[in-house]
Amino acid sequence: MRTGHLKTSPGQLVALSDSPAVWAWVGALAVGLILLPYLVGNYMLTLVVSAMAAVIGAVALNMLTGQTGLISLGQSGFLAVGAYANAILLSDYGLPVWLTLPAAGLTATGISLIVGVPSLRLKGLYLAITTLAFSFIISHIILYSEGLTHGPNGIFVKGARLFGYDVQRGWPLYYLALALTAGTILAALNLTRTRIGRAWIAIRDHDIAARAMGIDLVRYKLLAFAVSSFFVGIAGALMSLQLRFVNVDVFGLILSIEALAMIILGGMGSVAGAVLGAIFLSFLPEVLRIGFSLVTDPNSTFYTNYVYEIRGIAYGLVIVVFLRFKPDGLVGMWRDAKKYWSNWPLAY
Repeated sequence: MRTGHLKTSPGQLVALSDSPAVWAWVGALAVGLILLPYLVGNYMLTLVVSAMAAVIGAVALNMLTGQTGLISLGQSGFLAVGAYANAILLSDYGLPVWLTLPAAGLTATGISLIVGVPSLRLKGLYLAITTLAFSFIISHIILYSEGLTHGPNGIFVKGARLFGYDVQRGWPLYYLALALTAGTILAALNLTRTRIGRAWIAIRDHDIAARAMGIDLVRYKLLAFAVSSFFVGIAGALMSLQLRFVNVDVFGLILSIEALAMIILGGMGSVAGAVLGAIFLSFLPEVLRIGFSLVTDPNSTFYTNYVYEIRGIAYGLVIVVFLRFKPDGLVGMWRDAKKYWSNWPLAY
C-alpha cells in the first residue's frame, strides 16, 4: 500500500492526484491518444470519435444526475438542440466552427433554463417524465419550424474548417474531438472540487439538509441544468460534424436511455465512471459484431434485420448484470482490483 501521502495543506486535499504513478499513466495515455491516428485506420478512428462524443455527453449527464441527483431523460433533446444550432450556424449563416461550437452549447444552456425552472420542485420519477416530455417537444418544434430547421428534410452540415483544415473527417475531426473531450473531463473534475460541486453533492445526498446548511437549491439546481446542457450541446455539435447531416430521427429516445445507462454502468457520481461507461457502451456494438462474425455471417439477413434488437438485448443484459452483481459499476470494479492488488497476498 502507498505510504507517505499525508495531506498537510488545503491545496493537497483538492488536488486531482498526488500520485506520480497516476500522472505517469495519464501522460502515457495522452501520448497514445495523440499518436492514435498514425496507428489505426479510418474505421477505428470513426469509432473513437463517436466514443468521444458519448464521453462528453455522459460526463455532462453525470453532473446533473450522478452528482446533483436530478434524473434526466431529456439528453436526446439537448443533443438535438446542439446539433441543429451548430448545423444552422455553419450551413445557413456561414459562421466559423470556433464560434458555432460554443454557440451550440450556449443555445442548449438557454433551453435548459426553460426546462429547469418548472422542474425545480420535482425530483425522481416526476423530473424524469418532465425531461422526457421536453425531448418530445423539441422534436416537434424541429419538425414544424421548417423556416429555421428545414423541418423533416434535415440539414447537410458543411463548411466546418479550423486552421485551414476540414474538421468533419479524418485526423482533424479526431483531434478536435480529443480537445473537446479533454476539456470536458478537466472541467468536470475541477467543478467537483469547487464549492459548486460540493453543493451539488449535498443536494443529491439530502436536499432538505442542504437547504438548512444555507445552500440555495434554486440556484444550484439551475446551474447543474445549465452546465450539464452546455456540454451536451457541445456533444451534439460534435455529432453533427461527424454525421455531416442532422435529422430529427437521429435523436430518438434511445440516446437518452443509452446516456443514462452509461453513467449507471460506469459508476454513478464518478467522472471516471462516466468515461468508462461511455467507452464500454460505445464499443459494445462493435464487440457484438465481431462476436457474431465468428459464428455467423455479419451480412446475413438475420443479423442485418435484427441488429438493433440484438443491441437492445445486449444493453439490457449488461445493465441487469451490473445492477445485480456490481452496482458500483466499472469504476467500482477498478477500485476493488486496486484494493486487492494493494493488499495481496493478504487480500480476501
